[in-house]
Amino acid sequence: MPAAVVRRFGLLSPGTATALGVLVLVLAIATLTLKGFDHQLTTTGTWSGIAIVVMYAGVGLVVARRQPRNPIGWLLLVFIALYVLGAGAVEYAVLAYSLGHRGLPLAGAAVVLDTLQAPSLALFPPVILLFPDGRLASRRWRRVLWAYAVLTAYVSAVAAAQGIAAVAGHDIHLGTNGNLTSTGQLGGWLANPPTWLAASVLASIAAIGLSFVARQVLSWRRAGGERRQQLKWLASGAAVTVFSILLGVLIGSPGPLVGLAALPAAIGVAILKYRLYDIDRLISRTLAYAIVTGLLVGVYAGLVLLATQLLHVHTPVAVAASTLAAAALFNPLRLRVQKTVDRRFNRARYDADQTVAAFAARLKDAVDLDSVRDDLATVVQQALEPAHLSVWISRRT
Repeated sequence: MPAAVVRRFGLLSPGTATALGVLVLVLAIATLTLKGFDHQLTTTGTWSGIAIVVMYAGVGLVVARRQPRNPIGWLLLVFIALYVLGAGAVEYAVLAYSLGHRGLPLAGAAVVLDTLQAPSLALFPPVILLFPDGRLASRRWRRVLWAYAVLTAYVSAVAAAQGIAAVAGHDIHLGTNGNLTSTGQLGGWLANPPTWLAASVLASIAAIGLSFVARQVLSWRRAGGERRQQLKWLASGAAVTVFSILLGVLIGSPGPLVGLAALPAAIGVAILKYRLYDIDRLISRTLAYAIVTGLLVGVYAGLVLLATQLLHVHTPVAVAASTLAAAALFNPLRLRVQKTVDRRFNRARYDADQTVAAFAARLKDAVDLDSVRDDLATVVQQALEPAHLSVWISRRT
């Protein structure tokens, strides 16, 4: 849609953003209700899903309202709206065709929307490319984005065509996950694209998506100041998301997937620049406590095994002794690990600590008040970088 038409009808407005946010809320409530009818509600999975939807919709709403010309907020809103719509359609189709309620209205439409849930995920990678201001780095990326749009449109068309054909031919079969299985109503490339074509299209979409990530990684070298802090927020959110997915797969539970909410949260903080420079402290604290936790768990497990397997100590005594040992090691280990992590990931604080320590050492031997004042002003400027600095000294005789 041309930008002039969008501006003329005020489509990119706070009111439109609010309407999309309300739509996501309504769709989420409807989806939860349908899951209850389908007996698919689980405590862990439900709360994880709610947290993810609320975070994506909330960040998209706030960004779209505050920066309506930034497409990132709108992409987040449309993405989560389509995904929740597809999730609700899956539950509605299961209710109509798997649980025998065939008299439900618009059941066929639910089958078609069911097929579009997975393609809706393609709306998120452009958020990474456009981060943080919604602008493309060059015209070359515009051509790449168009190629990505064409490929994802083809995948969506193939999926929708199968759904439409299944509904038209009254040949609807749903899998155990509620998604439409292959249908014989379509022939040729729409029903069964050649393997080389499907593999090529999917590989191209994945490669372009990775190029969006690579673009941000390479921009790190040229970035400085505020932009680098924004990229740190993006990288931190992505790291938590990837870790949550791997942990969820490893333990076979949807609980850790709540970490997927970290990525939109980090994007929102970076775009809106709320306490942007706290990211170094956040990263260093997270890494430090993760390392300390891992080390203490290893020490605890090692002491328990040593006491029970080699020394044959009574189990409650071994557990108590191991617990006390781990507790005693916590604070000294935390301080040492924190210092090491700060040296690498929170350099500003580490340098500030070193500067203040050096000043304190010099202060012991200082006798000239003017030199102490100048040295103090220099130390504060290096450690805190204030916009303005004044030193008042009371001279007493």
